[in-house]
Amino acid sequence: QVQLVESGGGLVQAGGSLRLSCAASGSMFWYRMGWYRQAPGKQRELVATISSGGSINYADSVKGRFTISRDGAKNTVYLQMNSLKPEDTAVYYCNVYRASLDYWGQGTQVTVSS
Repeated sequence: QVQLVESGGGLVQAGGSLRLSCAASGSMFWYRMGWYRQAPGKQRELVATISSGGSINYADSVKGRFTISRDGAKNTVYLQMNSLKPEDTAVYYCNVYRASLDYWGQGTQVTVSS
């Protein structure tokens, strides 16, 4: 079983920055890794994904502000969040995926004040 440990959430003022980290229990070389978020009253939505080959996909709402990356060992995925807006407030979830395997972290709260 794969375990995912998220960190880096917190409270920040609008315009500020946070860096989220997600560490996996084993090598994720062959997995797509990514971040999703869920705000109160809304469905969970994709934020960004990065494949084992480095292909990246962003939600339109975060393009130009957020950057997803992964380390050389493929064990950790990061989300650098700049120019944060109150509408970015949500619980952020780490995800790893390959074929029929799909794992989720427990989430980290990000709150952006106006």
